[in-house]
Amino acid sequence: MKYILFLILSISLFSESNFITPMEYASSLYKNPRGIGCHRCHGENGEGKLIANYVHKGKKKSFDGPIIKDLSYEKFYKALNKRKKGMPRYFLTDNEIEALYLYLHRNDKKSEKK
Repeated sequence: MKYILFLILSISLFSESNFITPMEYASSLYKNPRGIGCHRCHGENGEGKLIANYVHKGKKKSFDGPIIKDLSYEKFYKALNKRKKGMPRYFLTDNEIEALYLYLHRNDKKSEKK
């Protein structure tokens, strides 16, 4: 009897194939994909963010992280695979890009219900 209970408990504990949920994974990836998180430049929800103010040739300027929450998946994918000044190269996999896009659009369905 003890053996059967142990077997059932073992199966139930190890039958779950995911250690974390897809949203937990996406959130962790957004906050630290390869050293510096997307949120540092693009904001907590992809709304864009001021990165720095500076003076160049006597003129005040600013460097802003662009808004990424409103991009279509195709534009988002292309933007992550194109070399840009100021943007770190992360060498993300297709699954990681999908997870990041999921994270940015996590509230879309909730907003529609309101």
